Amino acid sequence: MEATVGGPMRLRRWVLLLAFCAAHGTVACAQDSADVHRKMVNRVVPAYPGLAQKMGISGSVKIEAVVAANGTVKSTGILGGHPVLAQAGLDAVRRCKWEPAQHETHEIVVLNFHPE
Repeated sequence: MEATVGGPMRLRRWVLLLAFCAAHGTVACAQDSADVHRKMVNRVVPAYPGLAQKMGISGSVKIEAVVAANGTVKSTGILGGHPVLAQAGLDAVRRCKWEPAQHETHEIVVLNFHPE
């Protein structure tokens, strides 16, 4: 399983930024310009893991993808979800494509897994 995108250093910066914004009565400054959502042009449906199927596990996996300006995924990280489902979610998001943009963005993808 991968660590979250950016690791502990990025988390510390966000915590400090949020603390600054809270002290100054605003949260709007905590928004990154990279929070503009891009259109996904090629969505990959994740494979439902065999172990999850045997165990009857269903649920959602929340993944952050760092998407390059050309629309390809540079890196991914798990933000939440069942560990048995997480790797299948990461594999699918890594193969997705977004529309091109001026700069890289951070996209949040939620994948739902249900036994068939």
